[in-house]
Amino acid sequence: MFYGLNNFIKKFLPKRLFYRSLIIVATPIILLQIIITVVFFDSLWIKANKGMTHSLVSEIKTLYDIYTSPVLGQKQSIINLYNENFDFAISFEQDELLPVSSSERWYSPMDRSLRRELKDVFGNSYWFDTSSNINVVELRIKYKNGFLQIFFPKEKIAPSSVRIFALWITLPGLLLIMIAIVFLKNQTRPIVNLAKAAERFGKGDFVKEFRPSGAREIRLAAYEFDKMRKRITIHLNQRSEMLSGISHDLRTPLTRLKLQLALLTQQDLAKKMSEDIEEMERMLNEYLEFSRYQKNEQTAVVDINNLIKDVVEKYANEKIKFSINDPLEINLRSNAIRRCITNLIDNGLTYGKNIEIFTKKTSSDLVIFVDDDGPGIPENEYQNVMKPFYRIDKSRGQNKLGVGLGLSISNDIIRAHGGNIVLDKSPMNGLRIKISLPF
Repeated sequence: MFYGLNNFIKKFLPKRLFYRSLIIVATPIILLQIIITVVFFDSLWIKANKGMTHSLVSEIKTLYDIYTSPVLGQKQSIINLYNENFDFAISFEQDELLPVSSSERWYSPMDRSLRRELKDVFGNSYWFDTSSNINVVELRIKYKNGFLQIFFPKEKIAPSSVRIFALWITLPGLLLIMIAIVFLKNQTRPIVNLAKAAERFGKGDFVKEFRPSGAREIRLAAYEFDKMRKRITIHLNQRSEMLSGISHDLRTPLTRLKLQLALLTQQDLAKKMSEDIEEMERMLNEYLEFSRYQKNEQTAVVDINNLIKDVVEKYANEKIKFSINDPLEINLRSNAIRRCITNLIDNGLTYGKNIEIFTKKTSSDLVIFVDDDGPGIPENEYQNVMKPFYRIDKSRGQNKLGVGLGLSISNDIIRAHGGNIVLDKSPMNGLRIKISLPF
C-alpha cells in the first residue's frame, strides 16, 4: 500500500533537484506562516473584532433607545453629539422600507460578527452593507414607518493591525524564500555542471577542462568523475593506437610479399596470392578506419538533409533515392555522421540493388530511415550484427570485401551522439535501419 502511495506522490513531485530542494526549504516556512496566521486570526483578530462589534452595537442601541424614547428631550442635540464625537452620520428616512436583498458577505468574519450582534439586539429589523464603501459601513434599523440610517467608519469593527500583520508575515517569508533560491542555485549548479560534463563525455565530446566546485561531497564526486574520464580516455587512445600500430606494421610485410609475387614466373599462383594479399589490405584498412573514426572532432549545427544529400550525390547512383524534406538542423559531428551514412549505403548496395533514404522529425528526436531490398537479417541476429567483426553467412552471403565492421562503426558513431540504431524489416522486403538522434 505504501509503495503505491509513494509512486502516486512521485507523479506530482518535480523531477529536478533544484525544485525538490526548494520544496524542502519553502514548505516549513509556508506551514509556519499558515499556523501563525491561523493562531493570530483565531485568538487575536476574531476576539478583537467581536469586542469592537459588541461595543459598537451597544452604542447604536443606546442611540436607538434615545431616539425612540418619548420622555427624553433634546434628541437632536444628543444625535449631534454622537455625530461629532463618535464619527456617526445619523438620519431618519420616513416612509421608506428596508431593502429586501441582503448585501452580507458570508465569507467575511466582520459581517458575521456584526450580524450576530445586531440580531441579538434588533432581531430581523435591520439591514447593513459593508462592501459598497471602502471605509464606511451603512446600517439601517427599522423605526415606525421608515428606518433610522446610520453611517460609521469601518475601522470601528475591523482591527487595523490585520494589514500590518499580513505585510510583516508575507514580506519576510518571501525574502527568506528568495534567499533560499539563491543559495540552492549555487548548491545545485555544480551538480548540473557535473551532469552536463558526464553527458557530453558519454556522447563522445572532448571535455577540455572540468573544474570541480560546490560542497565537499559534490567535489569528491566530480574529482572521481574526472579521474574516471581520464582513465577511459587513456584506455580508448591506447586501444586505438594499438590497433592502428598493428595494422600499420602489417603493411610492410604485405608490401614485400607483393613485390616478391611480381617476380614469380607462375602467374596463376601469383594472381591467387595477390588477391589474398589485396583482401588482407582491405581488412587492414577497415581496422584502421575502426580505430580512428572517432577523433576529437568538435560538434557543430548541421542540416542533416544537406549532409545526406552530399553523401548520396557522390555515389551518382540512380538506385539510391533520397527524399528531401524541410531543413532539419541538429548539433553533431558531421564527419562521423557522414562516415555512418556511407557505411550504411555501402552495406545496402552490397546485399541489395535499391536503397531509399528519408528523414523525419519527432518531438524529441531526428529519425533517419535507410531501406534496402536485400535478403534482410533474421530478427534473432539484430543484436549480433552490431558487434565488431561479426558476419552472417546464411542470409546475407559471404562478404569478402569486409570484416564485419560497417554496422559496428555506424552503431558506435550514433551511440556517441546519444542516439540509437534499430533494425527492422523494410517495406522493400529487405533491411530497414532506423537511426534516432536526440536534439
